[in-house]
Amino acid sequence: MAAVAAEDTELDLDALRKEAETLRSRLEEERRKSNDVQLRDVASKLELVPPLQMKVRRVLKGHQGKVLDMDWSTDKRRLVSSSQDGKVIVWDAFANKQERVLSMPTTWIMSCAFSPSGDIIACGGLDNKCTVFPIDKDLENPERKRRTIAMHTSFMSCCRFVKSGYQILTSSGDCTCALWDVDSSQLMQSFHGHISDVLCLDISPVHCRTFLSGSSDKTASLWDIRTGRCVHSFDGHDGDINGVRFFPTGESFVTASDDGTCRLYDLRADREVALYTKDCMIFAATCVDISKSGRLMFAGYNDYTVNVWDVLKCVRVGRIYAHDNKVTCLQRSPDGTAVCSGSWDTTLKLWA
Repeated sequence: MAAVAAEDTELDLDALRKEAETLRSRLEEERRKSNDVQLRDVASKLELVPPLQMKVRRVLKGHQGKVLDMDWSTDKRRLVSSSQDGKVIVWDAFANKQERVLSMPTTWIMSCAFSPSGDIIACGGLDNKCTVFPIDKDLENPERKRRTIAMHTSFMSCCRFVKSGYQILTSSGDCTCALWDVDSSQLMQSFHGHISDVLCLDISPVHCRTFLSGSSDKTASLWDIRTGRCVHSFDGHDGDINGVRFFPTGESFVTASDDGTCRLYDLRADREVALYTKDCMIFAATCVDISKSGRLMFAGYNDYTVNVWDVLKCVRVGRIYAHDNKVTCLQRSPDGTAVCSGSWDTTLKLWA
């Protein structure tokens, strides 16, 4: 009897798999029907953005190893960077000087972030931890106030504060993302769904209910922070997704991948709507960000350059020979007047 029941169960599972494949095929067919026009065709009557000429305004030197991540403060003046040398540096970008140099007990600090209030810094990397520092001006030794608020079972690839500043999101090589309470160091929600390393994340700029993650499983996922569920998974890339970024409206996002392309996805259409590449581009795209208006996209590449794209017409309108090594991180300033890039050449540069 047990053998018969097991056989019936297997038959039921096969039937369910076939039904799921049929439904998936129908869904893809409906999506193809609605994909009746390309974004560049819709924007054909718009004028192309004039060629962009950006110049380096500041060169921030201080790291002794590869710069791996950076983040702007909401005050639009300071930024924080992390490096392979185990240092986290707070910079006054206007004055081109270091405000704080914080030492970690490990190397390869893969991510760093400012809290919305600007008085706390989070960082982490190959130590599998997310650590926070207070950076009050009157505090002489912030390292003594250092504390661990999150722990993964593999490297921590990215961390970003939720808008309130009381919570922080982390992503990891253990295939998960997690939401933590900053004060109590308690795990509030975990996010399971990727089948390989999660390399990047971005929180919706409109509200704190959703965030994006990019993974080496070649997919980007949209998550509901409240439930821990994956709302939708987006594919199309042929390589690791190294960067994800929401548009200022929160209704679309862009990705950067090892396959050398950047792609635009629309959440309302649940699909890819634009591809940014050229035949001559064979190097991986490592990071990406969007201008404040949403018309321009900045992407860093392994060939030491930053390319600027007209989002609507899918045309490259600028190419910056930015660094002497791989560009690892890139972010526009909160007011949209400058872009900062970091590189394996140990420097950060401000462009405007």
